[in-house]
Amino acid sequence: MKKLLCYLKEYKKESVLGPLFKLLEATLELFVPLVVAAIIDTGIGNQDRGYVVKMCLVLVLLGLIGLAFSVTAQYFAAKAAVGFVTTIRHVLFGHIQKLSYAELDTQGTSTLITRMTSDMNQVQNGVNLTLRLLLRSPFVVIGAMVMAFTIDVKAALVFVVGIPALAVVVFGVMLACIPLYRKVQNRLDKVLGLTRENLTGVRVLRAFCKEEEQEAEFQKQNQTLTDTQKFVGRISALLNPLTYVIINVAIIALIWIGAIRVDMGIITQGAVVALYNYMSQILTELIKLANLIINITKSVACGNRIQSVLEVEPSVKDGAATVSGDGEAGKSAYSVVFEHAGIRYPDAAQEAVSDITLNVRPGETIGIIGGTGSGKSSMVNLIPRFYDCSSGAVYVDGKNVCTYGLTELRDKIGVVPQKSVLFAGTIRSNMQWGKPDATDEEIFAALEIAQAKDVVSKKEKGLDTEVEQGGKNFSGGQRQRLTIARALVKQPEILILDDSSSALDFATDAALRMAIGSMKHKPTLFIVSQRTSAIQYADKIVVLDDGSVVGIGTHEELMNTCEVYREIYDSQYKRTK
Repeated sequence: MKKLLCYLKEYKKESVLGPLFKLLEATLELFVPLVVAAIIDTGIGNQDRGYVVKMCLVLVLLGLIGLAFSVTAQYFAAKAAVGFVTTIRHVLFGHIQKLSYAELDTQGTSTLITRMTSDMNQVQNGVNLTLRLLLRSPFVVIGAMVMAFTIDVKAALVFVVGIPALAVVVFGVMLACIPLYRKVQNRLDKVLGLTRENLTGVRVLRAFCKEEEQEAEFQKQNQTLTDTQKFVGRISALLNPLTYVIINVAIIALIWIGAIRVDMGIITQGAVVALYNYMSQILTELIKLANLIINITKSVACGNRIQSVLEVEPSVKDGAATVSGDGEAGKSAYSVVFEHAGIRYPDAAQEAVSDITLNVRPGETIGIIGGTGSGKSSMVNLIPRFYDCSSGAVYVDGKNVCTYGLTELRDKIGVVPQKSVLFAGTIRSNMQWGKPDATDEEIFAALEIAQAKDVVSKKEKGLDTEVEQGGKNFSGGQRQRLTIARALVKQPEILILDDSSSALDFATDAALRMAIGSMKHKPTLFIVSQRTSAIQYADKIVVLDDGSVVGIGTHEELMNTCEVYREIYDSQYKRTK
């Protein structure tokens, strides 16, 4: 949490003025019991109505000025808290964008969403309360004790006994709650993760009639969260009754001692009322302080969770790697070169793909095929540096990809991932992701190549058709064609189609490949597919099996030399001897 406080430096003025105005309001509050005592002793005691009215007006004036100070303090505190969290939210979002797929996989989507939403809100609430009350409550407690001693020392000794007892209760409850609130947040993560999994996979759940089973699992996780919250709630609930018992005992002792002192003529009745009011102020402020400490505890726990994400170092850094240039001149004739490349995922025992060596000339089409989990996507993800090589290297235009700036490298590459993702907006805004100034003619040219022109032409608003979040108002095949068109609009030097035509029929898939092959400036094309029909006319086909290359060549060559490829082909076409 400490590392996050550096973002509060931009709001130094607000961070000072907020507590300052709150202290001014508290100072006025400390004078109220003295005014009340004066009304009782002088106004009521002497039956001086004019004096009572005058002092009542003083109370109203103190209230109005205090209100003005309080509103001003709230304004500055809110401005600092909102600005502070807004800055952190921007920083966290920017940091998440820098994380590689490896870190994103490790952290988890639901966890990151929790950090960006509920944790941020808790931190904002904690900072706001801290700026307003952290100094005010102790100031009022100490101030009330000092004022009590100015009235009568012996009666004020009750404060000396009562306040430490209250402090023990407050801080004891606080210390007991701190670790429990961390557990609450962690269990909230699990509930949110399960919720997200069920919502995104709702069709699968219903297809397998798993609704009741998932409801039971959700009930279990939710009940665990509820039980933890109840447990910490019971502990924190002890705060009010314990403090009220102590404070009421102190008040009884105060009134008893005060009555004796009044009877002896040492202090006045108004002084006793003033002492009682100071005790009430202390009670109120200690309760506020206890609740504040609990809120701060929650905020610190949430801030530490946010900080833990910020402390995750991206494994893929922007052109940060220092790589020897030996031999790169010989690779400049190739668009992409894999040189004994391999990748190991975090916590994996061995590499997902290993020892891949491949030279690809500009404009060539490379097909990549293999069984499920053979490492096809892992291989192509090394080209745009979604992951970094754990062994070997990948070169683009004769230059090691690790020496590129990420923007420079990815500007050369168009990627269509397995999962087709469209973003809320219009078809036009989605098409312009890779090229913001793309004209309608360029967009329609890309749509035509991607076999998606009819998708747009059938819509009443054409390119201005609204796209709902995730593109859910389009079918799977339509989304795939639109995402391919989006990649083509940027006119990339290298185009990666990562099993991105799986929802297309064979005729559309064939027309798509033919249209890409006939492009005037044909990109170097990588096609990842489970279908041999999608890659059999590629210039080279890479066959992967359990993370290793078991064959490279044309369709005809592999049919004669690669048993794995032949088995895949035969399984799809059911060839008979």
